[in-house]
Amino acid sequence: MTLARASLAAPTRALHKGQQTRAAIVDAALTLALQKGLEGLSIGALAEAIGMSKSGVFAHFGAREELQIAVVREYHARFEEEVFCPAICEPRGLPRLVALFERWVHRVAVEIDAGCIYISGAVEFDDRPGPVRDALAGMVLAWHAALARAIAAAIEEGHLRADTDPAQMLFEIHGLVLALHHDARFLRQPGTLERAERAFARLVDAARAPLVDTARAPLVDPARAPPVDPARAPR
Repeated sequence: MTLARASLAAPTRALHKGQQTRAAIVDAALTLALQKGLEGLSIGALAEAIGMSKSGVFAHFGAREELQIAVVREYHARFEEEVFCPAICEPRGLPRLVALFERWVHRVAVEIDAGCIYISGAVEFDDRPGPVRDALAGMVLAWHAALARAIAAAIEEGHLRADTDPAQMLFEIHGLVLALHHDARFLRQPGTLERAERAFARLVDAARAPLVDTARAPLVDPARAPPVDPARAPR
């Protein structure tokens, strides 16, 4: 390797190592935040957990607030990867909305022991203005916007009634997830996941577009419509 190439490669390797170290710090910080909350994060506790000096952590995050925001963004990135990205591959309309909900509640169920940054963070920062609250609220609103788009698409596809209120349906879906988290994590009640799924099914059934009337033009394209239980068909 020539001197010129070596001089170019060295900074690249240093940058790569720095990015790896930062990623390792954020990963450890997220684990700590899931256990103790975002307010439980401290440079000292994190340095001890990962075997680094405080100055080493400070080299990547100059303040605790910067670290907290990085944790919120990392949690959101993982949430998108596990919940949003797979669900968005489902057919547009009700199948996609159902997939978004199912993946969301199953993630919440898995997080019962560890905790959910969206929910615990809201409790910690609901009345504390600042960059951390703004970052957390922005991530939650981005997820709400994705759900609202899925609801609107289900209406456009004819899977849900035209008079369905997307904002109201979103509110009720979010309420189901909050109830699931509360009863499973705080009350330790069994069967909460199944109850949340049944409640969502009732919510969808109440908003579902009427079945095709043979005397009229189809309201739903049979090739795109989700399956309907004949026992629940209107009489």
